[in-house]
Amino acid sequence: MSKKLTPEIIERVRKLLARFKLPTLAAELSRRMIDAGHEQALPTLLEVLEAEQDERRQRRCQRLLKAARLPPGKTFDTLDESRLPRSVVLALRDLATGQFLERADNVLCFGLPGRGKTHAAAALGHALVERGHRVLFTPAFRLVQDLLAAKRDLALPRALARLDAYELLILDDIGYVQQNADEVEVLFTLMAERYERRSMLISSNLVFGEWDRIFKNPMTTAAAIDRLVHHSVILEFSGKSVRAETAEKRRQGNEVQETETGETPENRPSRKR
Repeated sequence: MSKKLTPEIIERVRKLLARFKLPTLAAELSRRMIDAGHEQALPTLLEVLEAEQDERRQRRCQRLLKAARLPPGKTFDTLDESRLPRSVVLALRDLATGQFLERADNVLCFGLPGRGKTHAAAALGHALVERGHRVLFTPAFRLVQDLLAAKRDLALPRALARLDAYELLILDDIGYVQQNADEVEVLFTLMAERYERRSMLISSNLVFGEWDRIFKNPMTTAAAIDRLVHHSVILEFSGKSVRAETAEKRRQGNEVQETETGETPENRPSRKR
């Protein structure tokens, strides 16, 4: 049973053709089909155009996901929200809408190692890619080294321009980076270039009071923090370490097995193949 032609269908057809960059078709197709007595075909045409739109969206998401370099498997589906503070969970859900990118806000994730910062950052990146946003995930130390190499090759402006194409730049574990003067300069230059223009997500196991270990100079440290915090959402990850608890459960499991079998590290048989 064919759908009844309505003004909404005609307008939808026009918008999709315009979105596909077919302006003449967008302006003329529906009117000419109606004038020729073929208006009954427009609802079917709309279904085909919507299928094309879905296919294009899927292909774009695949391209964006490949370019994003996000850790595979670290999505919201695999994130154990029960381990995170309620305030962090609510903030992540809000950030996943992508509205903060329009304001060029930053996201700052703080917490000791193993508290879920990297998983949460990657999950947010995956959610934004699914919405069609350009995201890049990178360990902080690796990006700093890439920028430093670009500076040595007199190509730093081009490198920064390539990064500017990403709406969100995720710098993971900035606390592990302890730079020399040149590395500090390129990192600060990156922050200054993106300030109030593009968003950054930075995770760190160091609170702001310890960032002088990264930027060395108190003035540079204060300037970097000021730019990041001016428009930002701060997420504090607390609780127990996921990795430490996993290791403890593994140890307890081994102890149970040893009790049941009488096997100990001393008498455990060799498993050489």
